[in-house]
Amino acid sequence: MPLDRDELRQLYRRRAGHYESAARLLGLLGMRIRRYRELAVGSLGLRPGDTVVELGCGTGANFALLEKAVGPTGTIVGVDLTDAMLAQARRRVTAEGWTNVQLVEADLADYRPPEGVAGALSMLALTLVPEYDTVVERCAGALAAGGRLAILDMKEPSGWPRWLVRLLAWLNRPFGVTLDLAERHPWESIRLHLVEVEHRELYFGALYLSVGERRERS
Repeated sequence: MPLDRDELRQLYRRRAGHYESAARLLGLLGMRIRRYRELAVGSLGLRPGDTVVELGCGTGANFALLEKAVGPTGTIVGVDLTDAMLAQARRRVTAEGWTNVQLVEADLADYRPPEGVAGALSMLALTLVPEYDTVVERCAGALAAGGRLAILDMKEPSGWPRWLVRLLAWLNRPFGVTLDLAERHPWESIRLHLVEVEHRELYFGALYLSVGERRERS
């Protein structure tokens, strides 16, 4: 069974202090996490001065890339369910001296992004949210014309033997991943609420990057 929001909050409270160390262990499985972060942020096409929202920002591991994209005149809004993860993100922001980062503690199912943002990003977070379609729809409505939403997340890979799929799910159980989450397809919400401009599979089909753009209505 997928974890509910309270279970997820407690899970990430326990793991906040060593979350990034645990995530780096995925590199031993061949997951190029740094490269995936670069692809996701790069797909947004951000420019200096832009405002970008990260949904499920966790410890702020993507903030450096987002800062590079929007510059000191831009704004980063980091949203996360868990206070302990945001505490880690706040330490990062303070250590780096960034003054343009806003941190918001909120359930993504309830969160409403500010209007007119240039981009929104979710990395390895949105599939954990049962109301992912509502989240995508709200983001789509908040984007400025030409703004983009990028989702990089896990999916059930086709063509893998079942035992290997189960093993991958088990290895990611510490991050709240269960096989039940395979029924959630946020990339379909991208296609429903935005114009899809990119969809690619990564890590032999176990990850995907889906990018949608808001086009001006004619």
